[in-house]
Amino acid sequence: MGISRFFNFLGRRDSNGGASTKVEEAIATPDIEAEPTPGQPYRDYTDFCRRMEPLVSEYCRNFSHRLPELKRRPLISVILPVYNPEPKWLEAAIESVIDQIYPDWELCIADDCSTDTSIRPLLESYSERYSNIHAVFRERNGHISEASNSALKLASGEYVALLDHDDCIPKHALARIADCINQRPDTDIIYTDEDKIDEYGARSQPHFKSDWNPDLLLGQNYISHFGVYRLSAIKDIGGFRAGYEGAQDWDLVLRLSAQISPDRIRHIPEVLYHWRSISGSTARDIGEKSYAHEAARKALEDYFQHQNVDASLEPVDRFYWRPVYGHSTPSVAIIIPTRDRLDLVKTCIESVLTNTDYSNFRVVVADNDSIEEETLQYLDYAKKEGVDAMQIPGEFNFSRINNLAIASRNEEIVCLLNNDTRVINRSWLNELVMHAARSSVGPVGGKLLFPHDHVQHAGIVLGIGGIGSEAFKFIHKSDDGYIHRAFLVGNYSAVTGACLAVRKSVWNEVGGFDEKNTPNAYSDVDFCLRCSEKGYRSVFTPFAQLVHEQSASRGPDNSPEFKTAISYMQNRWKEAIARDPYYNPNLSLEREDFTLAFPP
Repeated sequence: MGISRFFNFLGRRDSNGGASTKVEEAIATPDIEAEPTPGQPYRDYTDFCRRMEPLVSEYCRNFSHRLPELKRRPLISVILPVYNPEPKWLEAAIESVIDQIYPDWELCIADDCSTDTSIRPLLESYSERYSNIHAVFRERNGHISEASNSALKLASGEYVALLDHDDCIPKHALARIADCINQRPDTDIIYTDEDKIDEYGARSQPHFKSDWNPDLLLGQNYISHFGVYRLSAIKDIGGFRAGYEGAQDWDLVLRLSAQISPDRIRHIPEVLYHWRSISGSTARDIGEKSYAHEAARKALEDYFQHQNVDASLEPVDRFYWRPVYGHSTPSVAIIIPTRDRLDLVKTCIESVLTNTDYSNFRVVVADNDSIEEETLQYLDYAKKEGVDAMQIPGEFNFSRINNLAIASRNEEIVCLLNNDTRVINRSWLNELVMHAARSSVGPVGGKLLFPHDHVQHAGIVLGIGGIGSEAFKFIHKSDDGYIHRAFLVGNYSAVTGACLAVRKSVWNEVGGFDEKNTPNAYSDVDFCLRCSEKGYRSVFTPFAQLVHEQSASRGPDNSPEFKTAISYMQNRWKEAIARDPYYNPNLSLEREDFTLAFPP
């Protein structure tokens, strides 16, 4: 099920020529296509948009009836900085605001000394015809930050919405914003999903976003469009900053988010912004504005400095970033549960000992009744090489084994490692530790690969296939995934226990794994969700990489206890499974590759 779920509960809670003719023509879509083949990915975004139209129409009719009864009708100031756009796209942008079914808006336009002589008369014509369209004409060109600040000075609304001079918004965009504010009047930041629209009106490349995802925001400006902000909050931080052009919106969000509580940030999981993808636009090619890359670095460095966070930045691909946090070298206990399977555990241990550049760690083998002579001999040998081995007899209970092993250790950080994993990059443990050492972070997971170089784990998405499944499972390791998330550090609802690092203090605070309800399945997901209840974020990092055979030592599980674990998870975490905040209801719960949900 897709966005229709969102429409169904809207009004109860939120997650977080002529005007009409021109805009409707610009986003027109063809007839609905046949349903996709069962089991195959649904990637036809044109068809998706067409199927959404009846839902949007129904919402618009409903909103027109509800409008007189809205408790709050905040004035929304749409900020439009302008510099030499193609007049027809500028006109389409303005008309898309005029077309809004929510009437309480004003359009604040600042022309940044355009050299195109047709721009000023066009803007003057609109401001003369509409009392809620205001225009100011700057005497000198100052670039987008200064132009945006000039537009801000015209604003008298409670909230400010940002619109670029060649983009457009659907007619119900501001209505959605107003509904969100009515549901959560304390909201300071609202952002929505977006897509791209070309010169022919074809829509493509939807960006269906996560709810508030602070670690992802430090790698890319995933919030982008449509961004709506409380005007007083923007004024409190001094508006847009000159010198950050190309990343001025990212800089704004970073500075605002540092000042407000995360529960005042709302995400509407619906495309409410169409980003014009034409030659010369950032939507067409990020390289069109290469200065934006350095502006982003500057904004991120300022953010870390003002937060008193010791961090440096490394570029990822062309326009993304990897924060590298400074940290001490806390002691780490690497817990490896096993029962025989010498072929696996030996490979695992030796890969850790020979392929780890972090020095302050101890390997701890938690042996659950191994009986094979070769295994026992190897564990005796490993002890002489500095490996600790402890006996944990009894029926196999993965949660109990880890709990007992961790309880016996005094290290500051514990790293759970399956015996069927193999380290493949030397910095893996340093990467896990630097995130686990952060006070706001709980469990940290790495990027696990199948032996054939395809992804096995890049975070866990709740609801996929039932309880949840690994993000980007089966894509090639060279694939950056949906909106680059497979290549970037980010927050997920859970990470796998096959490679999970966490401070021991957090482990103890939460109570470790649940031996009774999740003895051998979903103990990691349950643990991560309990950490979230305590205020700790789960972090996925693609910069700690291991190969994982995935249950090679145990095989598939169809036991009664597995079914019991499923029942427990469905009851205990029903709400989280129904709506994973780090995923999006427009994306499939049938597949791990972030393809479109069907039906929408």
